[in-house]
Amino acid sequence: MEEIIAGIIQAFQLIISLNPELLEVTALSLAISLSATAIATLIAIPLGGLIHFREFAGKRVIITIIQTLYSVPTVIIGLVIFLFISRSGPLGLFGLLFTPAGMVIGQTILILPIMVGLTITALSGVDRNIRDTLISLGATEFQSIIQVVREARFAILGAVILGFGRAISEVGVAMMIGGNIRGATRVLTTSIALETGMGNFGLSIALGIVLLIIALVVVLIMNLITSGALAESDRIRGGP
Repeated sequence: MEEIIAGIIQAFQLIISLNPELLEVTALSLAISLSATAIATLIAIPLGGLIHFREFAGKRVIITIIQTLYSVPTVIIGLVIFLFISRSGPLGLFGLLFTPAGMVIGQTILILPIMVGLTITALSGVDRNIRDTLISLGATEFQSIIQVVREARFAILGAVILGFGRAISEVGVAMMIGGNIRGATRVLTTSIALETGMGNFGLSIALGIVLLIIALVVVLIMNLITSGALAESDRIRGGP
């Protein structure tokens, strides 16, 4: 018990003193996860919209596959990407293995199905009569789609934030693709695993606290988005 208390005290000392290693790992984690989230957003929203607004054979099957990919273990995704970007893989010539760029690719692929699926769900939650009414009033298909996306913007933004939370908290892809190299690819989750195994409880607890703070910020933002959506819905309906 004394070791745990000493570790907690040391953790707060490291945070208060702005330990360089702690800051470096945190900054790299945020940079990689934000980059992956931005790339995934640019792909997920148009792709989710395309799947939702278009009718085609096998649509239900594709949506089911996307939803199934929500729960794929991160180590499986890490293994597949590793095989592709390793020296003997088809993308080996780009030298992406054990680099931040490779980790960005891994996290992007990890969160992409979640963000596409949630985008489809968000768009499906908008009353279909809105689009039909706009078209009947002379709006083009593109204008009606933009309005539907606008109506679902809070839920879509929630999907983006959830994707970021998933990216920054995962460890399988980061470990396999990044290699947990100090000063190059070591991020919060892999550092926690390493430092705990080495018995450096102070640093591992400090890293865990930082990760929890980031998770808390993500939850608070999602709550603000939800509150904003409910407030706007009440305003439109003439509620309080």
